[in-house]
Amino acid sequence: MESKNVKTTSIPGLLTLERPIFKDERGFFREVFHLDELEKVSGIKFKAIQMNHSHSLPGVLRGIHAEEWNKVIYPVNGKVFIAIVDIRPSSPTFGKVETFHVDDNNRIGLFIPNGLANSLCVTGDTPADYIYLVDAYWDGTDTRAIAFDDPDLKIDWPIKNPVISQRDKNNLKFRDLFPDKFK
Repeated sequence: MESKNVKTTSIPGLLTLERPIFKDERGFFREVFHLDELEKVSGIKFKAIQMNHSHSLPGVLRGIHAEEWNKVIYPVNGKVFIAIVDIRPSSPTFGKVETFHVDDNNRIGLFIPNGLANSLCVTGDTPADYIYLVDAYWDGTDTRAIAFDDPDLKIDWPIKNPVISQRDKNNLKFRDLFPDKFK
């Protein structure tokens, strides 16, 4: 089920949050999401307990991270490419990738349920910031992630030679995380 402001995608549970923008001579105002709409469409009770802010320079690629929490992300500024991967072994869309290009022409938010891995790549000439709300505290022990260049996922990244953290350079391949699914 969708609403006017919350739309489903090809991956069950992954939702786009597309609320209207109100512009005037001062700039604009936007409500990013309404909890009641999100919970109605997702069927998940979402209780945000931590808010994070990520600032990434041009050419940076973060991910593909799969912490065990539900989250709402909102790229505040900059041009970004987002790739989401379904890593729920029992899901009919296990291994499916959905991508989004977000910039000032389509500044959307995303609801990413637990069981999906996400990444962000800055494609513009300026840094990008995104805010995300999560329903679990991060304590540093949940570091499950997938190699960004995994051949099974076939993600067509929009930049070559991205800037990647040491942690992300050492992420496992998808089939190494889920060997039973690749027998």
